[in-house]
Amino acid sequence: MAEQLIDQALRHFIIENFLYGEKTAVLKDDDSLSEKGIVDSTGVLELISYVETEFEIAVNDEEIVPENFDSIANLTRYVQKKRSGDPHAA
Repeated sequence: MAEQLIDQALRHFIIENFLYGEKTAVLKDDDSLSEKGIVDSTGVLELISYVETEFEIAVNDEEIVPENFDSIANLTRYVQKKRSGDPHAA
């Protein structure tokens, strides 16, 4: 799956589920989802469930870090690495 498609899918999920479909929501690739109050600890669990289901990857506990889950850019890179079989995805 191309980076752009991953980005679009993640962005759509976040806007629909955490910003309640707010069409005017401006969400930059590097915006911190936690610092902006978009995703809290419960939201991270929802996001993990979505990523595992949508992209058919397994998220290991040690991979649940801000470097992987705190922005759309980080999430996109993480998903790409996991889907490519990169053992250093975390």
